[in-house]
Amino acid sequence: MVEAERVQPGDEIHMGPPITVDRYGPAARVNHWITALSLILLAISGLALFHPSLFFLTALFGGGQTTRWIHPWIGVVLFISFYIFFFQLWKANLFTRTDVKWLMSVKEVLTAQEDKLPEVGKYNAGQKMIFWGMALLIMALIITGVIIWDQYFLEATAIPTKRIAVLVHALAAVAIICIFIFHVYAAIWTRGTLRAMTRGTVTGGWAFRHHRKWFKELAQRRRVDPAE
Repeated sequence: MVEAERVQPGDEIHMGPPITVDRYGPAARVNHWITALSLILLAISGLALFHPSLFFLTALFGGGQTTRWIHPWIGVVLFISFYIFFFQLWKANLFTRTDVKWLMSVKEVLTAQEDKLPEVGKYNAGQKMIFWGMALLIMALIITGVIIWDQYFLEATAIPTKRIAVLVHALAAVAIICIFIFHVYAAIWTRGTLRAMTRGTVTGGWAFRHHRKWFKELAQRRRVDPAE
């Protein structure tokens, strides 16, 4: 395991009062919400096509044929938007020895005993697991989605391959929906987190409590070079 890059371009402390910390810029926030909206639309349209009992959901997209046409294109949008995010953040999401210690302290994590947890950088181990899980599942979805996209790739693969792709696509979709729900729950459960993706900033207290190593490195960088 290597030491991850925690401080990224744009991360900065503003002394206030009150103290605030820049966590995400405008472009990152817009891209995040495009990814989130794409996931929601894909989940609804995918479920509508998955089982006859859910077919009524196609009315939200203008009917069955429209849903069938638009679903894969939303998938393309999701793939592009997430992987823009991916190439910006993958270094900060590499696992370190501190993450192992954090995962070993799952009881303290669930009971919000922050003082007993190891100091973490910009992302904790749970956030990193969500990040890499999303990366792998979205890759699986786009590959299998292309295989079964008969409008353009009908003759590119054999029927047995398409059958396997349909199964993998469905399993990956269920997994990513579960991860998405957990991600939303965690963001709401940890007070002050949603602000990072709405305003782009977090409070100094939030940063010190939840991502203390990241906060200290930003403070140290500010002392070394106040003009930075």
